[in-house]
Amino acid sequence: MAELIRGLDPEVIRTNLEEIQAEVGPGTQVLAATKYVAPEEMHALIEAGVTLLGENRAQDLVAKHAEHPEPTWDFIGQLQSRKVKQILPLVRYVHSVGSDSVLEQLKTHGTPETQVLVQVNVAREEGKAGVHPEDLADFIDRCTVTVVGLMTMPPLAEKADDNRRWFAALADLAGHHGLRELSMGTTQDYAVAAQEGATIVRVGTRLYTPR
Repeated sequence: MAELIRGLDPEVIRTNLEEIQAEVGPGTQVLAATKYVAPEEMHALIEAGVTLLGENRAQDLVAKHAEHPEPTWDFIGQLQSRKVKQILPLVRYVHSVGSDSVLEQLKTHGTPETQVLVQVNVAREEGKAGVHPEDLADFIDRCTVTVVGLMTMPPLAEKADDNRRWFAALADLAGHHGLRELSMGTTQDYAVAAQEGATIVRVGTRLYTPR
């Protein structure tokens, strides 16, 4: 497991956030991925003006949200069905709905007002979470909460541009299904994702590290 990030400087984060936002444009939200941010460092993000946070682990989301409820929180990690009830009241969106077991939990604990993004395995990678593109329509039909968009984690790539085709494919799927949100792109490839229509980019290291 990677070490937690400590010693964050609000001014560094503020500068990086402004640079990233300028790169992706006003139509794309910059989500600060907090998976590796130590709980005691969260204040630095708030001081820097970060208003959208995304957490990967349910227990960390609960703890960090309790200390900092004022920003908008999304859940961006792999969602365990038994954690659905716990996180739904705390977040705007769940980005990672992509299994039948989670659908069942959403049916029990969600409402029609609950908003989620469906995770799509656009490259059909073996063993990777998410719905295959050809199964998306049926999956959305079976979802009892409101699907507002799609999310993907493309294959590991040496160059950011190598993922352009996967981002474009997700954008095509979202357009076909009339979905407004596209959560795609991380520190390595957020600029390319934004060029292909991302409405949310999930950025960690690039946001926290001095240039």
